[in-house]
Amino acid sequence: MALTYSPITSDWPCQVKTPGSFDWERSAIKWLRDLVPARYASYPTLMKHPVLLARHAQIQVQHEIRVARTALQTARSELPALGLHESVIEHTIKMYAAEVLQLSHIARSVRAVTQALTDSGATRN
Repeated sequence: MALTYSPITSDWPCQVKTPGSFDWERSAIKWLRDLVPARYASYPTLMKHPVLLARHAQIQVQHEIRVARTALQTARSELPALGLHESVIEHTIKMYAAEVLQLSHIARSVRAVTQALTDSGATRN
């Protein structure tokens, strides 16, 4: 039995079709486009070059991780001054912690899709 290479891992986003399948790049572009601010969809360069879009999505997600970590790290010291009840602060801390985990998973997914796009030569001219 021959083994074949597959870039699909547990980090592969379910919204993106398997590399090599019909329209997989289009599904990757759509998924990546959803990770960046909507205004970026109006830039033809990002839409014509999926690897460039993937790079921007990586930067965007890394920035969001930094923001969520900062919010998490400063919640106990800054939120009481806003007059929030302790239970709200605790729920907020849990929310930020969950967001950091989710964003970390998304970052791994973006890396997997980027690698597949690079491997497939999706660097259109």
